[in-house]
Amino acid sequence: MKRRDIIKGGLMLMATSTLASIYKPACSKTFVGGSGLWKAEPPPPLMVVDSSRLVYLTEAEAKLVGAVFDVLIPHDELGIGATEAGCVTFLDHQLAGPYGAAAKDYRLGPVVEGLPQQGPQSIATPAELYRTGLVELRHAAQAKFGKSFLDLSEDQKIDFMKGIETGDIPFETLKSNEFFSMLLQNVREGYLADPMYGGNRDMTGWKLIGFPGAIYDYRDWMVSQRGKKIDVEPVSLLSRA
Repeated sequence: MKRRDIIKGGLMLMATSTLASIYKPACSKTFVGGSGLWKAEPPPPLMVVDSSRLVYLTEAEAKLVGAVFDVLIPHDELGIGATEAGCVTFLDHQLAGPYGAAAKDYRLGPVVEGLPQQGPQSIATPAELYRTGLVELRHAAQAKFGKSFLDLSEDQKIDFMKGIETGDIPFETLKSNEFFSMLLQNVREGYLADPMYGGNRDMTGWKLIGFPGAIYDYRDWMVSQRGKKIDVEPVSLLSRA
């Protein structure tokens, strides 16, 4: 598992993360008659994540998530690691919001085993899956090595996570490979989402991939810089918050 492979796999998520709390559907209004000028309603204020406190994860859960995330995106010559970039903060606030509650998902059942391409069929919410999955990850590491995941060497952590990824190291109730996929998706999102959501600190993910950020018009780069490296300081929504 290399940082470059992890980041490349998450490029499609960088500014358009699918987490439910990030975007709201567009709305339109039709006015019939009258002589007054129509004025657009102001958008809701941007809410910047408070990184000073946890809102869903416990301290122990946050520490475990951070250790796992740092295996997936470690601190190396390319940049800071996942925890330094705020990915745990990002996840914590997402789990406390609509994403964690699966607000947009159908969850009434019946629950049947689907095809692999249909993805997980559980009616459990992401918040519930994390609470259960972290317990089972802790138990699996203890069973395999006789000690906590936090106390494993870096090589042991990598080998363990590879076993979770393939499903060769099973969990008690969840599918370990499906939980790994969730961890991988969320750490990518945290590393590449706008910093106002708690991750991508100092826009480190955007700088790594050359993404210019929350800029209104990209034509200057798409037309005249095609095929060339974009050397521009990224812009975050934080400057508008």
